[in-house]
Amino acid sequence: MTYGVPETTSRGQRVLHPSPDQLLDTVTALRDDGFCTAVDVTAVDYADHPGRTDLPTGTAAERFELVVMLHAHQRGERVRLRVQVPADDPSVPSLFDLFPGTEAMEREVFDLYGVTFDGHPDLTRILMPEDWEGHPLRKDFDIGSIPVQFKDAPVVR
Repeated sequence: MTYGVPETTSRGQRVLHPSPDQLLDTVTALRDDGFCTAVDVTAVDYADHPGRTDLPTGTAAERFELVVMLHAHQRGERVRLRVQVPADDPSVPSLFDLFPGTEAMEREVFDLYGVTFDGHPDLTRILMPEDWEGHPLRKDFDIGSIPVQFKDAPVVR
């Protein structure tokens, strides 16, 4: 346990596993301990892999996982946070107040995966058109096709 949450190691890197309720306290403690940069905020949809075994004992696998990477420049150390986010309530607290640079990253996760960030100042689409329905990186999002016409290519009908 580190900062009150389970810790594992993956590829030589510390990985913390806070719950959504522990996320802000964990990130605050890490920031106060010298982790001054939020390098990345992203998500994973594990709809096709519900039985993951790489989680610490007592951490239940959920469909979505929020992944946060923090960096401590003085020590040259990185830490990864893996937050299990349930499909029936895909929301986590926003890190914007702790790391304002996460604003666009959180919007991208919202736009592409549908995970909401409570307290985010402008949780609107960032990549997809405003009228787009659904979240294209979800595993259950229907794959379509858009015909592309290349210059001087024959028209296929």
